[in-house]
Amino acid sequence: MKLNEAVSLRLCQLLEQKGMTQYQLYMRSGVPKSTIANVIHCSYDSVKLRVIHELCQGLEISLSDFFASPLFQEDRLEP
Repeated sequence: MKLNEAVSLRLCQLLEQKGMTQYQLYMRSGVPKSTIANVIHCSYDSVKLRVIHELCQGLEISLSDFFASPLFQEDRLEP
């Protein structure tokens, strides 16, 4: 799996866990709705850490919580 796909899946998981919509995340994080949609649809080859940090603030989690998922295990990610 590519890193951007792992970020997309993790973001979708967290939105579901929090019972949040993309719009609610936009309102809480300040990350543009189009950027959130692009992250979810893997439109970017990579996602800036700053964007992930802002999304985490909107989700009220830490960066370590975001990356604390089997999705980010090295043996699962393509080089």
